Amino acid sequence: MSQETAIESFKKFQHSWVEQLQHHLNHLRSVQNHHRNSATGDEERLREAVARVMDLCREYHRAKLATTEKDVVGVMAAPWSSALERSLHWVGDWRPTTLFHLVYTESSILFESRIVDILRGFRTGDLSDLSPSQFRTVSELQCETVKEENAITEELSEWQDDASDLVMGIVSNLDQRIRRLAEIVHRADDLRLRTITGVVELLSPLQQAEFLIAAAELRTGVSGWGSSHDRRRSSNV
Repeated sequence: MSQETAIESFKKFQHSWVEQLQHHLNHLRSVQNHHRNSATGDEERLREAVARVMDLCREYHRAKLATTEKDVVGVMAAPWSSALERSLHWVGDWRPTTLFHLVYTESSILFESRIVDILRGFRTGDLSDLSPSQFRTVSELQCETVKEENAITEELSEWQDDASDLVMGIVSNLDQRIRRLAEIVHRADDLRLRTITGVVELLSPLQQAEFLIAAAELRTGVSGWGSSHDRRRSSNV
């Protein structure tokens, strides 16, 4: 398979994957609403719906891993993303620490909207109701993730410095340098998957559902804005 074919194949996979994600998220929203409105709730169905979304995340990770092996430079260029999305990328995709900002933001917004119930002693069980232990674990995971992010960023910076010969037209050990770049991207993608898995594991089923829905809405929202911006740019050319 040629490099061009590898990227085109992943672009098709990406399109199909987004459709599957939307399908699973619609199901997750439905189960979440049923859980909220049911007298007894249904945590088992919530767990199953969350598991399907996480399986989809792992499928994306495997597909991107295979594509990176074939064309890491194409993966870094991310032609399936809008210009806005690419401007926000860290090592070819979203920055893992974004998830922690999302948890804190969602928790704060929901806390403000349900503060009366919380002050009355009612437990909401959602992201507005994170326990001190959960906040502590989130903070610890965030610190570990920041350290790994910084280490990968430094490694990429070193690779870019070492690859300056390519810019000057001095091609030496090109294959070895490209393999090193692929290893850096693999580390970044592994961190992305481990981060979302780690956050999900420390939440309750209802909190997991809210978190995954919010993360997907952030992703699709940025994608939609970016696509709209690209269309406006094209029409003004």
